[in-house]
Amino acid sequence: MLGTSVGLCLVPFCKKAILLVVMMAGLGMSTGMLDTGGNVIILHIWRGEAAPHLQALHFTFALGAFLAPLLAKLALGSSGPSENHTIADMSNHSELSPPPVADSEAIFGVPANENLLWAYMVIGTYVLVIFFFFIILFFQKSPNQEKTKATAQKSRTAKHKNVLLGLLFVFFFFYVGAEVTYGSYIFSFAMLHAGMSESQAAGLNSAFWGTFAACRGMAICFATCMKPGTMIVLCNVGSLASSLLLVIFDKNHICLWVATAVYGASMATTFPSGISWIEQYMTIKGKAAALFVIGAAMGEMVIPAVVGVLQGKYPYLPGVLYVSLGSAIATVVLFPIMYKLATAPLDRKIQESRRSEDQKALLSSRFNDEDEDDDDDDDVEEGAEEEWNEADFEMIEMNNTMRNSVIETSRKILRESPVETSSQLLSNDIPFSSSLVITGNSPVKHLNTEREKND
Repeated sequence: MLGTSVGLCLVPFCKKAILLVVMMAGLGMSTGMLDTGGNVIILHIWRGEAAPHLQALHFTFALGAFLAPLLAKLALGSSGPSENHTIADMSNHSELSPPPVADSEAIFGVPANENLLWAYMVIGTYVLVIFFFFIILFFQKSPNQEKTKATAQKSRTAKHKNVLLGLLFVFFFFYVGAEVTYGSYIFSFAMLHAGMSESQAAGLNSAFWGTFAACRGMAICFATCMKPGTMIVLCNVGSLASSLLLVIFDKNHICLWVATAVYGASMATTFPSGISWIEQYMTIKGKAAALFVIGAAMGEMVIPAVVGVLQGKYPYLPGVLYVSLGSAIATVVLFPIMYKLATAPLDRKIQESRRSEDQKALLSSRFNDEDEDDDDDDDVEEGAEEEWNEADFEMIEMNNTMRNSVIETSRKILRESPVETSSQLLSNDIPFSSSLVITGNSPVKHLNTEREKND
């Protein structure tokens, strides 16, 4: 986040193309790490309940992609007349006042368009503020940190793990590539191929991204009651049907509006649902999540470039629609194969290793709980010792009272007839000291003084 903030603030100051390329490359690397790390952190914190949180994360992506162009348009809306005036003024006085040599050789400098500068600065400052919030959370120790580490040791491993990761790489390659391609080329396609006006083409583009963001927002609620696999199937069916309608009725304006809205809604939840789905069958860590993001980024780079080449060579063909249909077919075919591989039964060796890992995880979590409670147990033991000491004194007093009462009772009994006393003791079951012996003709004598003291 710090790299993203610094990159956004420095981009408008770049005066050289090569410096701008380097700055944008660093900005792309930092945002790519944010994309990967955000998904992994959510999976690490919420585990089996991460589906709605992943949908919320990707909803913010779509919301930002929908609002950022509108904010940029508001910031840059008044820059057109001033730019035209500046160009005309420079053309009239180019011979009298040539640009200084120092400015042409400068690497950094303040841009002429202040609105552009403030647009980048506001976004960069916003990211910097969020960065400080994450710093605060980073230095706060979670009470469940040890339990989370112990739970993380319990890993899930699919039988065809590497094959699944490779197929998901291809799956996200086609999905994200089709999403970015359609969102990038639908404006020019609507104007050049379908014959729409500029305002209609802009509205069609907004319809795609608007339904995309809205359905990602609704998917936060849907993820709590629907399985990720079900959501992926619905998205695949919707994208296949809508892209097929777009290819068949490529010049029908009504069909373009309806199919574009359905296509945007169908593409909304596939990526977060795919990560939630694979998390059910195998533990997703940084490397696996990075592989998914790399596949998505490569699709975002390659497929739009291919469509651009096709439109340049064959302008009469709706290349963007053909690519969308081909990508939808690829995702529809790939997901049943991945589901079959993910649900394949494990071998005995893998099952035994998983059982041993689960046992180790349970033992480590139990030990961690005992370690966490050591400090509390020390305080409890100190208080318990005081309570037991008081209880011991009370028990001693009770024993002394009982012994004295027994002695007094025995003395009273001695005053009576020995025969009657013995018969009364035997008939009434009166408790008496084991140190007293009652005979027929002689009084009761103490046989063992030490034993009586002990009693």
